[in-house]
Amino acid sequence: MPRASLDKDPHEVAAMFDGVASGYDRANSFMTFGFDRRWRTTTARVLDAKPGEKVLDLAAGTGVSTVEYARSGAYCVAADFSLGMLRAGLRRKLPMVAADALHLPFADDSFDAVTISLALRNFVDTKAALTEILRVVKPGGRLVICEVSTPTFAPIRFIYRRFILNLLTWVGSRSSTNPEAYSYLAESMLAWPDQRALGEIIASAGWTEVEWLNLTFGVVAIHRAKKPSVDS
Repeated sequence: MPRASLDKDPHEVAAMFDGVASGYDRANSFMTFGFDRRWRTTTARVLDAKPGEKVLDLAAGTGVSTVEYARSGAYCVAADFSLGMLRAGLRRKLPMVAADALHLPFADDSFDAVTISLALRNFVDTKAALTEILRVVKPGGRLVICEVSTPTFAPIRFIYRRFILNLLTWVGSRSSTNPEAYSYLAESMLAWPDQRALGEIIASAGWTEVEWLNLTFGVVAIHRAKKPSVDS
């Protein structure tokens, strides 16, 4: 697997996630000390899906986040590039689609909302993916992204970069059959832009009303945006 700071080969990324699919949800909770559940709950609140809406959960993995969003009564589709992840989530009985974020297999204006949880940083081209997502969202529809970010408090930021990411790599190596995958994930966290920089990328892809909410001292942030309405 190439280093996170280098260009990502989509097939290698997919193969990496195929290799960790069976234990990914367990390892993810272990590595985040259970905070992943809180982050999903908050993301669901920000998404605020309504009964009758259509929601695309992109890079959904095994669909653990899709289940959370579907409790609202919305029709939620789990999409992922990793077939291994989708197979691991078949037990959840969700609508699942194999999809490349750069070439989504959906018509224009198909969804009321699209959400991505802790996966945007694995896309080959962030802006191109956000532009493609814009295409499949209805005018006035929304985007909600939960992703790792930069702690806003300097001491927390120092501890996070110096110790926590190394700890996550160590924990992942003990709870996964593919330790290199978790080394990659930790490196991708360090290489990812901060809150404002990601907001600027989102805006440059055509989204409006971009804002973000820091969670856990900014270790994770939720970005929210809207697709311009027809009359705007």
